[in-house]
Amino acid sequence: MIRPIDVLVVDDDPRVARVNAAYVEKVAGFRVAGRAHNAAGALRQMETLPHLDLVLMDHYLPDDTGLSVVQEMRRRGHQTDVIMVTAARDIQTVQAAMRHGALQYLVKPFAFAGLRAKLEAYAELRRTLDGGGEAEQAEVDRIFGALSAGSEPGLPKGHSATTAELVRRALVDAPGPLSAQEIAERTGLSRQTAQRYLKLLERTGRATLTLKYGDAGRPEHRYVWATRA
Repeated sequence: MIRPIDVLVVDDDPRVARVNAAYVEKVAGFRVAGRAHNAAGALRQMETLPHLDLVLMDHYLPDDTGLSVVQEMRRRGHQTDVIMVTAARDIQTVQAAMRHGALQYLVKPFAFAGLRAKLEAYAELRRTLDGGGEAEQAEVDRIFGALSAGSEPGLPKGHSATTAELVRRALVDAPGPLSAQEIAERTGLSRQTAQRYLKLLERTGRATLTLKYGDAGRPEHRYVWATRA
């Protein structure tokens, strides 16, 4: 019998931790091994849980940051995999998570389907790695492809799923249409990058373009999430 993938759910909000744990339990092959609501508790559980495979790590914890916990995990020799599950969406935090070895990054708030996609992609990665042996280039590509599974579908080469999610979330959270400059200010992206991803979302039908006409000059391009159009 294959052992379930044991998951530690870390979130400062006990209610959110319960919801995320319930989500994990709904995905076949996964089991919640524990929950923690601060950095100290997370590190303590990592020392006591015998077969911990994966940590769903919040970033904003009352006594430290999730990234600091990941750093301390590695310093102590814990090689447990990490998926960041957090409201932190600034590019600096995203980049730091990548550098510290987080396999995935899921921005709050999200629906069950979003977490399920990340977990299923992680399970596929483990199945690939459990095969062992040496990897030819095609196998290496498949391993790295498993890491990006469950992200924004159909992204062209050179586009980041994380950046697309930043722009998407800004549109979803907005009460009305936003310009590229407003998206840039809300996400920390450059205006040029925001514009590029807005055009991508429009082309794929996820965002709708509206025009705002002023007294003179060209109309301002503004975007709204498609479900609100």
